[in-house]
Amino acid sequence: MRFHFPVALGSIALLASCSHSPATLTARAAPTTTSTPATTTTVTAAAPTTRHGTASTAAKPAPAAGVGRGSPSAQVLALEQRLDSLHYDVGAVDGVYDGNTSYAVMAFQKVNGLSRTGRATQAVLDRLNAPIGPGTFEPGGGATRVEVDLPRQVLLLFRGNALYKILPVSTGSGNRFCVDGRCDRAITPGGSFRISRRIRGWHTSPLGKLYNPMFFNQGIAIHGALSVPGYPASHGCVRIPMFAAGWFYQLVPNGTPVYVIGGPHVPPPLSDLNTTTTSSTSTSTSTSTSSTTTQPTTSTTTPPTTTSTTVVP
Repeated sequence: MRFHFPVALGSIALLASCSHSPATLTARAAPTTTSTPATTTTVTAAAPTTRHGTASTAAKPAPAAGVGRGSPSAQVLALEQRLDSLHYDVGAVDGVYDGNTSYAVMAFQKVNGLSRTGRATQAVLDRLNAPIGPGTFEPGGGATRVEVDLPRQVLLLFRGNALYKILPVSTGSGNRFCVDGRCDRAITPGGSFRISRRIRGWHTSPLGKLYNPMFFNQGIAIHGALSVPGYPASHGCVRIPMFAAGWFYQLVPNGTPVYVIGGPHVPPPLSDLNTTTTSSTSTSTSTSTSSTTTQPTTSTTTPPTTTSTTVVP
């Protein structure tokens, strides 16, 4: 393993945290007895043999290249420092490969088209030397804005018109679901929106629990979740890791533009839109609330909210 980014780690070969060793034949040991002169008898164990009678040793699983849980602190620290410099949220840069580090690695894998394992494989380490940038889809969309990339399943937060953090997300699975006799399809609609309301802490809805939800499309919210897999799995909301849900709630105020990219609708910059407020009832809350929707000056490009005013189970 070769690191070229700061704090070179040299060559390493580490055991994977969960590996499968190749199948091997079970060695058979047969005790044999040899006799010494009449008064003593010595018993010795024969060398393990295979079916063909030749000595063998048990095969060991091949070491897995890369950095992961249990790796030396210096290697993990170098990895975290590099990811942090690229704006991936690793939590504390402390040399501990925890769940936060794993989420940052997965976000990097998503952006760079790598297998979404959450482990810094050799392919990840190689790509860190020449990474693909996440880019921006709405450069004129507001100095502080959120871009949700549906195809790559990442969220980009911009502050001061500069990339601040990259988070892995899990959005609508596309599967059909039913609740309280109503059925719908789990979709995160594309379009231009604004964060209109929020609930601090845990919120329970008919579809499950969400942490620090920030609603941007009626009942569809960005929120912390206990499970954020590498693929779309929600009922329509945008799941983010729990450790990020706290600071995200604090730094992203109501009114912040949210652009959902890669859906069936292309979101125009909100600077080109007239913002109107309509009254709607969300199934994720028990009372009527106001949600901000956007209408273009010429034609409608922001899709209507689906009936899955959803939260992630």
